[in-house]
Amino acid sequence: MPAIGRSSVPDQVFHRLAREIVSGRLAPGDRLPAQRALAAELGVNMASVREGVKRLEQARLVDVRHGDGMRVRDWRANGGLDVLAHLAARDGRLDPEVAKAVFEARGALLAAAARLAAERRSGEQAKLLRSLAEQLAAEPDDDAAQGLDFAFYAVLVEAAGNLVFSLITNSIRDLYLASRELFRPIVERRAELAPLYARAARAVGERDAAAAEAAVERLAAAQAARLLGRLR
Repeated sequence: MPAIGRSSVPDQVFHRLAREIVSGRLAPGDRLPAQRALAAELGVNMASVREGVKRLEQARLVDVRHGDGMRVRDWRANGGLDVLAHLAARDGRLDPEVAKAVFEARGALLAAAARLAAERRSGEQAKLLRSLAEQLAAEPDDDAAQGLDFAFYAVLVEAAGNLVFSLITNSIRDLYLASRELFRPIVERRAELAPLYARAARAVGERDAAAAEAAVERLAAAQAARLLGRLR
């Protein structure tokens, strides 16, 4: 296991070990080296290792027991959504199968959120969605458009008023922001997407739940097709 840079923090220790686990290089049941040995191997201090291991335990990736050290858990049976960031993007590339699963779930969640948002949105949220749709249509820069796209969906989910949807979105956000450039295809050729953003915003504003759901479902599907088409 190679050392990590001198600027490393507990967060980086966590990500390095998590990648080893989800990649299979550390298999379920494997015992991790003692924390002092890990610190030496990774080139960091003990405090960073302790915090990193604590996060691994919280993510249900390792089991820490007195007298038995640290053992790797089966992330497929025990892991949560926070594992996605380590599964989807590896070595600077998106895993096609994981990306397909993520975008399938994303589309279903956003369509359901749009229906709820049309029923529950505030006047300010409806106004903000319209504004973001207009900004997306006019934005020439893809990187800036990604920020607007994320903001559009964040407002939509907030307007839905569903706590579970919000927590799931937070997990997907971490994956998205960690590998932002890999997801750039979802906002390219915005002239084709602009009417869908506008239609979704308008339907939410008019409290037309069925139309809002249909518009967001179509928008999310178009974005998924663009991304997955690049991965084939």
